[in-house]
Amino acid sequence: MGSVPSTPLKSGNARPQDTAEYLIGTFVGEKSFPISSDFWQKLLELPLDLRWPAHRVLQACELLAQNNQYTRHLAKILIHLSWCLQECISASGAPSGAYDKAINAVYISSVFLKHLIESAKSNDIEELYLFLDEKEPIPKNFIQDESIENLVMHTVLSFIGSVDVSPNTYLLHLELLNFMLIAMSTQLLCGPSPGPKDVNPFIDAAIVQDSSLVNLVVHKLLLNYISQPGMPFKSSSYSIFYEGSQPSVLQRVGSAAANFVLLPLSYLGSSRGEGSRSPLVDCSLLVLLVLIHYHKCVVSNESMTDLSVDGHTSDSLLKENTYFSDNPYCKALENATDFEFDRIDVEGNAHTDPVVRLPFASLFDTLGMCLADEAAVLLLYSLLQGNSDFLEYVLVRTDLDTLLIPILEALYDAPRKTPNQIYMLLIILLILSQDSSFNASTHKLILPGVPWYKERLLHQTSLGSLMVIILIRTVQYNLSKLRDVYLHTTCLATLANMAPHVHRLSSYASQRLVSLFYMLSRKYNKLAELRDDRMRLAKGSNSLTEDMLTELHIYTDFLRLVLEILNAILTHALPRNPEVVYAIMHRQEVFQPFKHHPRFNELLENIYTVLDFFNSRMDAQTMDGEWSVEKVLQVIVINCRSWRGEGMKMFTQLRFTYEQESHPEEFFIPYVWQLVLSRCIFSFNSGAINLFPVDPPVEIQENDGMVSSKHQNGELSVHGLLLDA
Repeated sequence: MGSVPSTPLKSGNARPQDTAEYLIGTFVGEKSFPISSDFWQKLLELPLDLRWPAHRVLQACELLAQNNQYTRHLAKILIHLSWCLQECISASGAPSGAYDKAINAVYISSVFLKHLIESAKSNDIEELYLFLDEKEPIPKNFIQDESIENLVMHTVLSFIGSVDVSPNTYLLHLELLNFMLIAMSTQLLCGPSPGPKDVNPFIDAAIVQDSSLVNLVVHKLLLNYISQPGMPFKSSSYSIFYEGSQPSVLQRVGSAAANFVLLPLSYLGSSRGEGSRSPLVDCSLLVLLVLIHYHKCVVSNESMTDLSVDGHTSDSLLKENTYFSDNPYCKALENATDFEFDRIDVEGNAHTDPVVRLPFASLFDTLGMCLADEAAVLLLYSLLQGNSDFLEYVLVRTDLDTLLIPILEALYDAPRKTPNQIYMLLIILLILSQDSSFNASTHKLILPGVPWYKERLLHQTSLGSLMVIILIRTVQYNLSKLRDVYLHTTCLATLANMAPHVHRLSSYASQRLVSLFYMLSRKYNKLAELRDDRMRLAKGSNSLTEDMLTELHIYTDFLRLVLEILNAILTHALPRNPEVVYAIMHRQEVFQPFKHHPRFNELLENIYTVLDFFNSRMDAQTMDGEWSVEKVLQVIVINCRSWRGEGMKMFTQLRFTYEQESHPEEFFIPYVWQLVLSRCIFSFNSGAINLFPVDPPVEIQENDGMVSSKHQNGELSVHGLLLDA
């Protein structure tokens, strides 16, 4: 596999290994072969079931990187890949030699393209040389003005969107999806904040495709996810994948083909139940997530004319005059409709614009089965946040436990989840809690048991009560581990949305709700004591740090929010929640220290009105012996019927809504690529990654009304704003 092959093998009895040595050596060597040369057909007809040591594969990649600027062989094999795919599309799915050649072309392209991207000296990836030499003879079927990246992405997307997945096409579909991830991995070379100087030729080419093709691709990727096609057994005929433990040439360099042998075995042997058991399904989802969350940073036309004399502008000036272009894949997902219903506007007119039509019922069920998988959580978030039709569909389902139980179980298992996954799960709950019918429905659905909840036996518990328990447990976990203000706020906002609709909250959930106030009050008291101690030591001088005052203010807000949650239950739903009354009476001493606090006194007046009412009823009872829990509850239930809310102050009902921040790509692009790399779809040189820092410590920042959590390991930025409506 040297830079110059020794001799062409002309004899009829040449060993396949020698033929492969010659052809691969020629591909990476110094001699440039015209795009119309027979060499390309011989290379693509080569059965890639032979093996080379890892160091020779790396040598081949380095040789191509060295010679590609003269030979343009990467560009040429990409063109041949496009031609093979065009032939496959024309064959309408029937097996043909073009399929084998396309598979070989995408194998070779993936191996060498990945090496060139991760070895690029700068993020402008000039080393790819995605254009032919001016002296190159142009074939008749090649449009000279069309960029190679646009040609290859158009044909790859056309194949994915128009050719059905079948046992004959499964392998090519899988490898094309892997190729897309590799081609779009140029984003890993860019900084965490998208800028106008970022160069991502392949994903930019995907973004400018016609809307009809975009719709086809989004539709097919989602159908792949919904239908969960398994790997056909006939794929085992590719001996490159199934020859014992010694990895093949492509496997050794982390190519798309390399992972094909590893993924099926790990899926079939996995016992965690996370995600799908099909590599095609995983890749379809990851490609979709990369596509829908990409936004290109573009310099505005006005700033283009405002250049300095030497024709250059500073990075800061460029950044100030940029905007993010629309993403057609994101729009296609947001406009997707249920194929069982025509899309009708408020005037009863059917929309004529082509849209992606999906089986929402199947999508709902598939998501419910896969929410242990972090990528599935992100897809659900993307659908609920962006697609009002799907959100409405979810809200009218009567089996809400299909989605909610996996979400709550994942939050219960928070120590084993990433902070980003916890945020996504909580935001999903917040989005759903914005609907009053959802909040009411959760309390009507009774769960016979919750086997994964180990701290206490939860028998005949409502789904709404379980939500309250898990949200409070998440706050407790956050207090001890993550200490993230945004997470606190999201949990409490969801509880506040639920509060007016609480119905027969369980005894355990009611106890946890009062304990939440106590838990936060302890944190508040520690901060207040620390403040007072510092003030005494400083003898009145202002030595308090801004961080300390900010944290004290934040926990004051949290305590007030919990009191407002309790008030909402007591003013809107007290007769239906005797267990809440009992829990408040049982722990009434926790409220006493705050009775005269200026931020809390009005809210506590209502709580003490309730306490006075029920305490007086208890005192009026003549009892023989000790009060038992059952007897106290019996008195509360009887007197709930006569409760009229006299003396209660009515406060404005809290309603929090989630609004995605204006530039979500700064969070989602790094997040999606972390998911891609965590799946080991392909390895990537960590030293070349600029999109997110790798493994440094975590840092938390708080900014006025919006809290940003910047985790330096890539789990960064807030997802949006919580608005009290």
